[in-house]
Amino acid sequence: MLRLALWRSAAALLSAGLALTACAESDTAHERQIDVHDPAMAKEGDTFYLFSTGPGITIYRSQDMRQWKFSDRAFATEPDWAKSVSPTFNGHLWAPDIIEHDGRFYLYYSVSAFGKNTSAIGVTVSETLDPNSPEYGWRDQGIVVQSIPHRDHWNAIDPAVIFDESGTPWMSFGSFWEGLKLVKLDTSLTRLAEPQEWHTIARGDRQKFHPVDKAGSEEIEAPFLFRKNGFYYLFISRGLCCKGDDSTYRLAVGRSKSVTGPYLDKNGIDMANGGGTPLISGNERWPGLGHNSAYTSNGKDYLVLHAYESADNGLQKLKILDMDWDEELWPVVNISQLDSYQGFKVQ
Repeated sequence: MLRLALWRSAAALLSAGLALTACAESDTAHERQIDVHDPAMAKEGDTFYLFSTGPGITIYRSQDMRQWKFSDRAFATEPDWAKSVSPTFNGHLWAPDIIEHDGRFYLYYSVSAFGKNTSAIGVTVSETLDPNSPEYGWRDQGIVVQSIPHRDHWNAIDPAVIFDESGTPWMSFGSFWEGLKLVKLDTSLTRLAEPQEWHTIARGDRQKFHPVDKAGSEEIEAPFLFRKNGFYYLFISRGLCCKGDDSTYRLAVGRSKSVTGPYLDKNGIDMANGGGTPLISGNERWPGLGHNSAYTSNGKDYLVLHAYESADNGLQKLKILDMDWDEELWPVVNISQLDSYQGFKVQ
C-alpha cells in the first residue's frame, strides 16, 4: 500500500492561500504561527491532521493546511513504559510518524533522553483521527524497537514507516551514533518481523575512539523514505537541530531502486558511506531547517518540515514546500517558500 497521500484539492488550497510574505508579517502573526517540531501529516475525510513532538504528541487539525486548530494529544501523560527505558525522560514524545493501513491509524513515536541512546520507538493505534467520533481513542501497543547503550551502536528515535512495492512494511529510524537503520516490520505493524532483517541506509563520520554510549559527531538523523518515479528517495537531516539561530539543520537526499538500498547521491556515493546530495539549507531568516516528511496530493508533491525563524527568537515554524523534479528525476524545492508559506494557530 502506498504511504499516506494528501489527496484531492490540497494543491489548489495551497496555491490560493500561501501568498503571505515575510515583509507582511506582524508581531501578532509571529505569535500565531504554528510552532511545531518534527511534523508529520495525515488526512481523514476532508480534514488534515498534523502531529509533532511535544507532551504526549501534539495533534492539530485543519481544513486547508494553513489554519490549524489544536485537536488532542495522543497521550494524556506518557506511555507507562517510558521511564523504564529512559529514566530521565521529561514527558516530551519525539518525532512522530503517522500511517493508515486497512482503516486503522498507526502513530509511531520516540521516547528518549537528549544526547543518549537510552531510547525506544513505540506505536499507538486508533480507528480514526476525528476526536469527536465514538471510535476515536489511542491504544498504545508498546515498544517496537529499543536501543541500549553499549549493546547497540544506534539510537532508536525518529521513526518513519513505508510499504514497499510488494506491500511489506519497513521502518527507517536513527540519530547520530553509527548510522540510520532500516528494519522490516511484521504484518501487525507493531513488532519487528522474524527472522529480523536490518540494513544501514545512511551513515556519518564518527570520530575514532569515541565512547559508544555518546552521540558523537555524525550529525545525521531523521530518515524519511518516499516512493516516486520508480525510486525510493531517502531524505535525511544533517547538522544540529534545536538551537534557534545557532541551528545548522539542513536536508540531503539520495535514492535507490530497492527499499533496502544502496541509496546513492547524484555523484553515485552511497549514503551509507557518507554520501547525500544537499537539498535545502537555511539562510539568514531561517538559519536551520529539517526533519522532513513528504506527501503527494492531486498529482503534486510536498515537503513538510520545520524551520527556525530568526525574527522570532529562533522558534520552530511549520513549512510546507512544493517539491518538483528535475530532468534526472531529483527533487527540487524553492527556498523562497520558507517565507511564502505560513501556517497559523486558530481557536
